[in-house]
Amino acid sequence: MKMNDIDIARKAKIKPITEIAGKLGINEKDLYLFGKEKAKLSLSLTDQAKIEKSKLILVSAISPTPAGEGKTTVSIGLTEGMNRIGKKTAVVLREPSLGPVFGIKGGATGGGYSQVLPMEDINLHFTGDFAAIEKANNLLSALIDNNIQSKTASIGIDPRTVKWKRVMDMNDRALRRTVIGLGGTSSGVPRETGFDITAASEIMAILCLADNLQNLKERFGNIFVGYTYDKKPVYAKHLNAHGAMAALMKDAIKPNLVQTMEGNPAIIHGGPFANIAQGTNSVIATRMGMSLTDYVVTEAGFGFDLGAEKFFDIKCVSSGLMPKAVVLVATIRALKYHGGMPLKELTTPDVKALKKGLPNLEKHIENIKKFSIDPVLAINKFTTDSEEEINVLLEEARKLGIQAAVADVWSHGGKGAEDLAEVLVDVIASNNHKHFTPMYNWKWPIEKKIEIIARRIYGAKAIDYTPKARLDLKKINDLGLNEVPVCIAKTQKSLSDNPKLLGRPKDFVVTVREIEIAAGAGFVVPITGNIMRMPGLPAKPAAENIDIDNEGRITGLF
Repeated sequence: MKMNDIDIARKAKIKPITEIAGKLGINEKDLYLFGKEKAKLSLSLTDQAKIEKSKLILVSAISPTPAGEGKTTVSIGLTEGMNRIGKKTAVVLREPSLGPVFGIKGGATGGGYSQVLPMEDINLHFTGDFAAIEKANNLLSALIDNNIQSKTASIGIDPRTVKWKRVMDMNDRALRRTVIGLGGTSSGVPRETGFDITAASEIMAILCLADNLQNLKERFGNIFVGYTYDKKPVYAKHLNAHGAMAALMKDAIKPNLVQTMEGNPAIIHGGPFANIAQGTNSVIATRMGMSLTDYVVTEAGFGFDLGAEKFFDIKCVSSGLMPKAVVLVATIRALKYHGGMPLKELTTPDVKALKKGLPNLEKHIENIKKFSIDPVLAINKFTTDSEEEINVLLEEARKLGIQAAVADVWSHGGKGAEDLAEVLVDVIASNNHKHFTPMYNWKWPIEKKIEIIARRIYGAKAIDYTPKARLDLKKINDLGLNEVPVCIAKTQKSLSDNPKLLGRPKDFVVTVREIEIAAGAGFVVPITGNIMRMPGLPAKPAAENIDIDNEGRITGLF
């Protein structure tokens, strides 16, 4: 009988986390243990001199199918492969959200023989970081509504201008729009609001961009809340909220250390979605990985047009990180999907559909090169892929002038990524003189930054703004927030803002509906298409298959 991910993970021999820390030269005094298999890391482990010598590798992907293309699985497998060929490497990843775990996409700990452990713990609560983010977010919500209610301490917040929402780490469409404060004068002031999923909270974005605890607290204080009745802007610091919010995050700011199936170090921290936030793990975790190893493999959510663009233009520019290469993950099934093949038929070999889907790959390769970075193509192998299909993709890589390798990591773990690791090391060594170039200058006007991304990365012919978006631009200008990056919220299913336009769409118009302000995170969020910050569950959610027996063994996770 074929084993699934959780069966494979359960059979793996997990090492004490102190032994994994020892591989990185970490003393036990710098560990905050969560049992025998998980630990948080002291912030003192970051070393700028070592960061400058370490090599940062980003794993991204083509536009994905609904199930994703295996960036995390390839990232973990590549890390195993790098260590197998003698390169001291750690993988640095995002934490899973319970929304996808209980929804449709599954967990985020890799798959098959390319996983991080303990798989169940990481997918379910982990070390409590998401809970701390929820509490900090909802504390601000409570302070806002308390101030609106107060007769003596009120600063005059106009409740109609408050956009800050409560969050929870679950898919629950019924909470998207709510009315609070019902029940009379003692129950608050009635107003319309709603819930976002925790991964979409600005608190999550701030955690993943903060340099340290002091910077985290300052960013919390800069969160834009709304306006007073006399049109003065209100920030979280005006409610004296930032100190208590930061106190709730005193442990959550520390990165988490776990291990791969082959006993290599994995640092996991933060988890913003890439279609509605920056989609990358924390700056602190990335810097820490680079302080402790010669190579760091990290990933950014969804396709290169989303998480990777934000990784470069927001995270790297903000933190001064200099990535050395991009591994672009492609699957035969996704390219056939972009070639017009129905989702239910993707396991059937079809070279014609594959070739029709190749323009999507070509566009992502072009986009990577626009950042002055060399791409390496990783073909994430599935058992249903035919040799003819794989050869078509390898030949396409040759035509595009890029290095490529098959990554058979689900079935073979690190052994299935040794070829990819060798190719990657050679590419980094031969292009060590290159330096990545961001897509835009932060000082440019907001509209120019949006246009650059929409035209150069998505391939749009024009950008349109609704009247609401135009008013938001004026508000951003009035608040003096013009010189911040843009974190565009867009569907992950297409290069355009229309999820039905697969492949490499052309001559489309990107419509900006509104622009949200994330002053604490230090960016603004132009929202395109029908993007929601609180997902819903599918007709048959994954949660229905998850169970636990009397011995505490969990089943149904994937």
